[in-house]
Amino acid sequence: MKNATLIIGAIYGLVSVILGAFGAHALKKVISVEKLASFETGVRYQMYSALFLLVVGYILKFETPSEKWISILMIAGTFIFSVTIYLLAFSEVAAIPTKIVGPLTPLGGLLMIVSWAMLIWYFVKNKV
Repeated sequence: MKNATLIIGAIYGLVSVILGAFGAHALKKVISVEKLASFETGVRYQMYSALFLLVVGYILKFETPSEKWISILMIAGTFIFSVTIYLLAFSEVAAIPTKIVGPLTPLGGLLMIVSWAMLIWYFVKNKV
């Protein structure tokens, strides 16, 4: 799980840099300013999560289920949160069902929040 966390963290970081550059250069002509701002939020949170996963991948031993869930929830939450934001950003130019995709975004955010809370609890419990 440690290796997977580090690899996915690095992938999330790589993809967020690529998407950030894509958004800054190519999307200005394709989507509205409001949608571009939303897209950039997805990129920003994906990078935050990449850094989170890299740090967690180094500090946790992944010996307990809760340590594994810290990583799993952040990986899944980031994927759901950011991908749904990316899809919603393109909803003006593509036939994306926003009534289905939109409600998933807060679910991803909730998973990310729970992961952060579990990390805080890990620190409190282990007096790190």
